[in-house]
Amino acid sequence: MNTQTKWVLGVGAAVVALALAAALGARGTAVRAVAVTRGAITQSVVATGRIEAPARIDIAAEATGTVRTVRVREGDRVRAGQPLVELVDDEARAALAQARAQLAEALQRQREQASVTTPVSDQALEQARANLRNAEREAERVRALVAQGFYPPQRLDEAERVLANAHSAWTAAQVQAEANRAGAVGPALVRTRVEQAHAAVALAQARLERLTLRAPMDAVVLTRTVEPGALAQPGRVLLTLAADGPPRIEAAIDEKNLRLLSPGMAARAATDAYPDQPFDAVLDWVGPAVDAQRGTVAVRLRVPQPPAFVRPDMTVSVELLGGRREDALLLPATAVRDADRDAPWVLAVREGRAVRVPVTLGLRGVGVVEVADGPLREGERVIPQTEKAAEGERVRVLPDAAVRRGLEVPAGALGR
Repeated sequence: MNTQTKWVLGVGAAVVALALAAALGARGTAVRAVAVTRGAITQSVVATGRIEAPARIDIAAEATGTVRTVRVREGDRVRAGQPLVELVDDEARAALAQARAQLAEALQRQREQASVTTPVSDQALEQARANLRNAEREAERVRALVAQGFYPPQRLDEAERVLANAHSAWTAAQVQAEANRAGAVGPALVRTRVEQAHAAVALAQARLERLTLRAPMDAVVLTRTVEPGALAQPGRVLLTLAADGPPRIEAAIDEKNLRLLSPGMAARAATDAYPDQPFDAVLDWVGPAVDAQRGTVAVRLRVPQPPAFVRPDMTVSVELLGGRREDALLLPATAVRDADRDAPWVLAVREGRAVRVPVTLGLRGVGVVEVADGPLREGERVIPQTEKAAEGERVRVLPDAAVRRGLEVPAGALGR
């Protein structure tokens, strides 16, 4: 082949290439497109969470002591008030016995106050009053006789002294009797000592009770981290209990789905261990704040009828069912642009061009959305976001067969 022939062939190839490019440009950019369809849609939000007991209780000692007995093991069911762990309590029992003895002594003094001290002081007062009257009469008689000259003046001085002593004794007896009457200082002091003794007994009893750790409610033992002979200290967890009652599901939902959540939403849940046995749940609580680090909001679901296999800390998948429509205009979620903003839109193929069409979205399912309003019709083709097509650009929709073969153009397609 000479040089001239090669040149002619090269020019011919260039012309063919230019013709091919012109043909492709006239027909537009090849894109895949999806059709607007009609069908049923269920709006749902999917999340992963864990099964939680109604309450989780850590059992720890309030005082330092040696563990004498542990009465339960993991998996045991316990009733409210049931003893779980007992610490060595010999010293506490001795302190209680001493307090009770002091109480008995205080009560005996109180009885003595009522039956002996008060009556004796009343009798002493009566005796002092009688002695005072006798001293007054004797002083009067001596005064008269001294005035008549029968007694010397010294005798009157003696009688006056006896009268003064009798008056002092009567005053002291009166004060003593008043102090021993009900409501006065003596009985009040005795009553205070009794109250103090009662308080000491209650304190010793409480300290003794603290050495026996009991179940605060009906529960199941989850963990046991103590054995007899170990040293229990305040703050060290010995047992962990899960309270009896319907379990709940704790999960985290992406914050972009927050507007779809409302208490009372129905849900379906399935554990990783038993994925083929789903069960019903109900959204019970939505967290008041968003986790800034994860971009999620905490939710809690109740399980009205938990299956027998459900256990605390199980991993569970949850689908929250927000609504359902049987005859809806549907699009794949990938075909909607700015779906989470105020003005979502799509690129529809109209008369061979990519045309921007605003839409109003309704329910959102898994991978599909409802077009609640907008100038779209069933069967119309829309360009997904994954395609490189610009608004107003000429486009040609590849046939479904070409799409399945990875956008390969069928032989002879350019000649049609």
